Amino acid sequence: MKILVATDGSKNALRAVKYAAKLVDALKSESTITLISVHDDVALRHAERFVGKKAVADYLRDLSEQDLAESRKALDKAGARHDMVIRTGNVGAEIAAAAAEGKFDLILMGSKGRSALKDLLMGSVAQRVMEFAKTPVLMVK
Repeated sequence: MKILVATDGSKNALRAVKYAAKLVDALKSESTITLISVHDDVALRHAERFVGKKAVADYLRDLSEQDLAESRKALDKAGARHDMVIRTGNVGAEIAAAAAEGKFDLILMGSKGRSALKDLLMGSVAQRVMEFAKTPVLMVK
């Protein structure tokens, strides 16, 4: 089973990572875990004119590596095979696209537990992933 775990460095995302490690252990198979970190680069496109594309790309990569650090440690501690993917763009769409491109069997995400009213007004990454993804999505609370 190929599992894609979206992480943003939050406690909720780390719970999803730890759940993925337990799931892989319970399946006792050649399952793999891929961590994905996506940062929306729309707000920084204006800055590219002043600092250059490479500086913005390096900044976003550094943010993603920070987001992935705890998750990687947790998976190393659990002895779970894993790799990572770093992307930029619309977060929900990029997670769904990575799942499709990599032919993943499952997308795992941590739930932030926002209220229904906030989700109605602002939307959430989880909702966007479920909207775009053809791959099953499992939310971990």
